[in-house]
Amino acid sequence: MAADIPSFNLNTGAKLPSVGMGCWQGQPGPGRDNELVDALVKAINVGYRHLDTATGYQNEGEVGQAVRQSGVPRSELFVTTKLRPGGVHDPVKEFENSFKALDIDYIDLWLLHWPQGFTEDDGGFGAGQACGLEHQKHLGPTFNETWAKMEDIFLNSHKGKVKAIGVSNFSIKNLEILAKTSKVTPAVNQIEAHPYLPEHELVEYCKQKGIHITAYSPLGQYNASIHDDKDLNEIAKKHDVTAATVALSWAVQRGTSVAPKSTNEKRMKQNITLIKLSDEEMKQVNNISHDPKRSTRLNFFVIDKETGKILGWTMEEMGWDVGFLEEPGKSTKKIAEGK
Repeated sequence: MAADIPSFNLNTGAKLPSVGMGCWQGQPGPGRDNELVDALVKAINVGYRHLDTATGYQNEGEVGQAVRQSGVPRSELFVTTKLRPGGVHDPVKEFENSFKALDIDYIDLWLLHWPQGFTEDDGGFGAGQACGLEHQKHLGPTFNETWAKMEDIFLNSHKGKVKAIGVSNFSIKNLEILAKTSKVTPAVNQIEAHPYLPEHELVEYCKQKGIHITAYSPLGQYNASIHDDKDLNEIAKKHDVTAATVALSWAVQRGTSVAPKSTNEKRMKQNITLIKLSDEEMKQVNNISHDPKRSTRLNFFVIDKETGKILGWTMEEMGWDVGFLEEPGKSTKKIAEGK
């Protein structure tokens, strides 16, 4: 039985469940494939109806297997996957590989994982030099060119096999660049977002453009800051829930969907059980990022601490104003400064 959570309408008319299951479970290893399938089947049994994966996660096959094993009709499930930065040189091949690996009749949502691509393909996210912007055109396709190929796959060559296309990790700056040539408005922009990085301006911008926001790492990325936060725990205590429940409920209540990750059944159930926050409580969470010691990105996986670049791009090229605090909650020393 599906969980009693709201859904959001995409600009395609499709409904996206507000709480999905993120499928990035770290590096694959012996026994991990079966563990992931079992965990995802469990998540579907608990009530999840949205699974969020990516070619770069190297587990599309396992996600597809979980969908087929679940016993839930395909029409009741929403599956997202993503075109990795290393695959931008041949989006058709990448889509066909994802379609074959998932083996679930169709893909509900296909995202351009990052605005940047890479000159070399290592089978994962990519390697070599980053490309994607006009001044890097000599290195590889711009994200406008990659998007045009995704549009053709969606509208023409593979019509019906993918129900919607979107982007991920796009700032207002890069969405504006994309809009100059796009024929299809992205259905979704999936971004890092949580109380320490609310991205209020970007969320409002996308709302005005008809682009839905999905928050990845809505509870932080391998970081306890959100779970230990004083304001979130103060609110949680009033409702007899966890700080995580407060953070996820805040996200959905403000109109963004979320894709938290967990293989623990108890936490799965907690993450999909939302509460109603008062206007004052919503304001309290909104104000957390006003604290310079808590205004930070938490997805440290993407940043080179020596250069301060994000998958080969500068903060300015990403269009990001908020960088990474070295010790969230303790210091304001930045690994990468905003513009």
